[in-house]
Amino acid sequence: MTPNVKQIILTSLLFGPALGQAAELEQQMLRCAVVGDASTRLGCFDVLAKTAAAITVATGTPVAEEVAIAALPVPAAASAKKAPPEAAISRTVQRWELDEASKRGVFTFRPHRDNYLLLANYSSASNDEPFQAFTPGGIKTQHVELTYQLSFKVKLAENLAHSPVDVWFAYTQQSFWQAYNRAASSPFRETNYQPELMAVVPINKTFGGVDFRYLNFGLVHQSNGQTSTLSRSWNRTYVELGVERGKFAVATRVWKRLDNAKSDNDNIDITDYLGHGDIHATYRDNGNEYSLTARRNFGAHHGSLQAGWAFPLAINLKGYVQAFSGYGQSLIDYNYSQKSLGAGFLVDF
Repeated sequence: MTPNVKQIILTSLLFGPALGQAAELEQQMLRCAVVGDASTRLGCFDVLAKTAAAITVATGTPVAEEVAIAALPVPAAASAKKAPPEAAISRTVQRWELDEASKRGVFTFRPHRDNYLLLANYSSASNDEPFQAFTPGGIKTQHVELTYQLSFKVKLAENLAHSPVDVWFAYTQQSFWQAYNRAASSPFRETNYQPELMAVVPINKTFGGVDFRYLNFGLVHQSNGQTSTLSRSWNRTYVELGVERGKFAVATRVWKRLDNAKSDNDNIDITDYLGHGDIHATYRDNGNEYSLTARRNFGAHHGSLQAGWAFPLAINLKGYVQAFSGYGQSLIDYNYSQKSLGAGFLVDF
């Protein structure tokens, strides 16, 4: 046996398993690279990072070296053929950490609801009535204001009591700022604060082509932090079901108000306008995200629709257009109907 043949055999015995794993990792990296949505693509690479760490432990060879050994050019046609569609990687699973590959442990921050800034949000009718007692000079709110929402969640417990249940805390803050109303010293017209406590149960079952992802049992408080006649608040428990089909995702909530028996409540009839649940639907395609949120009280014939379009500008940054029609754009406006249209930016991470 010649020295060259011996060298080839020895190399195969030493690096054969690593080459196989590295080649598989190379293909998975190609699959992640073609995902259009930035946050979904990042989640895909997060999963690969965990896989790489596991390979390093198992083989004793850093995965970067394995990839360097196995890195052979892959024809573009072959890459395109093996790349999965964007919908093959579930954003819902990533955001709620519904499988072992997506879990990040406790006390890691994730987005909850949309995080956006509307530089100009035009309302068809400003709601001045709640503020009349506090503006004796007759200064009114403007129709154009700056609106933003900040929202995050953090996991408090994972696999609670050896079950698949994860416990989350979330916080959402939405502010309506009269930034361009210099005559009134640019006040914050309304800010809503919403902490939540949630127990999330993964389902991960498919029926009729629909992927049932999770059940969420939540407790939520929402308030505008005001006193006297400007005070608005309510407490609810809710159940939420999250499903997906391809690029569509739908979250349906049904809630029960807990404090409706208080006669001194400033918004005792809030469910007449905000209903007993909502539906939030999204469609994602090639980095674009189209969303629709609907509420309706069929007995009182009140409700609202909110539509959004986010389009890619840079990594984790999207342009954002939002339209609203109906009651309850904010708590101070819970019984006030208006139409609004705003434009700005959305941070997607």
